[in-house]
Amino acid sequence: MINRKHIKTFSFITAAALMMSVASCSKSNSGTEAASASSEKATVSDKSSSEVLSSDDIDISKEISNDEDGAHAIEADGETSEYSNLKVTKTGDSDSGDEADFYGDNSAIFATNGATLTLSDIVVDTDGTHANAVFSYGDGTTVNISNSVITTTGNCSGGLMTTGGGTMNATDLTIHTTGNSSAAIRSDRGGGTVNVDGGSYTTDGKGSPVIYSTADITVSNAVMESTSSQGVVVEGKNSVTLNNVELIADNNTKNSDKSEYYQAVMIYQSMSGDAAEGLATFNMTGGSLTNANGDVFFVNNTATTITLEDVQIVNRDADGVFLRAAAAGWGSSGANGGKVNLYLKDQDLTGDMIVDDISTLNMYLSSGTTYSGAINADNSEGQIYVEIESGSKWVLTEDSYITSLTCDADGIELNGHTLYVNGVEYTQGTTSSGEAIEIISESSGRSGSPDGMPGDPPSGSPDGKPGDPPSGERPEGDHPKGGPDKK
Repeated sequence: MINRKHIKTFSFITAAALMMSVASCSKSNSGTEAASASSEKATVSDKSSSEVLSSDDIDISKEISNDEDGAHAIEADGETSEYSNLKVTKTGDSDSGDEADFYGDNSAIFATNGATLTLSDIVVDTDGTHANAVFSYGDGTTVNISNSVITTTGNCSGGLMTTGGGTMNATDLTIHTTGNSSAAIRSDRGGGTVNVDGGSYTTDGKGSPVIYSTADITVSNAVMESTSSQGVVVEGKNSVTLNNVELIADNNTKNSDKSEYYQAVMIYQSMSGDAAEGLATFNMTGGSLTNANGDVFFVNNTATTITLEDVQIVNRDADGVFLRAAAAGWGSSGANGGKVNLYLKDQDLTGDMIVDDISTLNMYLSSGTTYSGAINADNSEGQIYVEIESGSKWVLTEDSYITSLTCDADGIELNGHTLYVNGVEYTQGTTSSGEAIEIISESSGRSGSPDGMPGDPPSGSPDGKPGDPPSGERPEGDHPKGGPDKK
């Protein structure tokens, strides 16, 4: 039941933005409404396609639509509002990609200024450029959404969007995006916190991973699939945690020419200013990760910790590797490799690893892990440390070259191949003691803020907004600025 209505007018355009020649996004939000007025979740293992929530499953009692460029169908500005059994339709475009991606311009449902917005049993459809579906902006702002269906068809139009320190809590959603640069679960400048439990999340567009993280994003008990892009992209000092998630990625199109590789999970720093520099984190426990094309993990121009525990890993591409840490087109040439701490716990993992001459890898096998594969079989000069806890094992599938090794007498099975440790041939059945490689978390190009957020706005930046990005390359995967198809 909707108890009251209001119409909001707002503007994010300032003198600083006008100096950037950004078109004005001030809009009178006619058609904007605000109001004050679950079922048990299936796990990945027992969730079938017939159980995926559809719009036909939701009882709609009211419809709200908005077709004005830059405006919203629903806005909560510093208030507590609730909606249920509602269909929301948004058309129209944003005059400015940055206003839409950073501050919520043209989103169908928008919460800001410390609002708490609760949504349940709703259907959201958007068809416009930079028409994000549900947007949480700013410190203290929280959106809670459950048992709802979101569809976006335009370019640069994500399902859930969180920026500026906002919070997004989502339960049992179905999200499907078909446009380019339209992640199902998105964040941008200033990041925030995103918690997702249950549901189905699918993306079809180029540069549209299921998750694009410049925030702290946790997803549990969900099914996620990308049919064109990476499954997950983590940029800068941010994180993605997956618990009991089924992730399928078929990265078969590119969003830029900065890398020749395809991958299921990409971890990098673009230098665009959208994500602070520092240690990126990817954690996955339980569930499965299936890669259809290229490599499983690619790390470039950043330091990261990757932790996998009891995850079923499948790479359907026989030419792809499990992990590639290497230079690409982001950052400063010669200093933009990948720096990886890889923790494998209770894993049965097969796949090669490549660490180029400006990259590093510390790999830790524990809790009964068996790793079958080769590391730098081509004798690349990357720095590599391997530590194998008692009860875990590395089975070589080709000759391998590493820098340092810690293991007991049973930790290495050469399997007819040769392992070179700092140029010296390892003898099976011997113990070894080595040292991990120090990993510096800053990317090449500039220093990052210590807390993973953009920090204080530059002088002249209004309203606590992060201001203009420094010069640098735009990100891969999502959020193109200035057009639907380029970064």
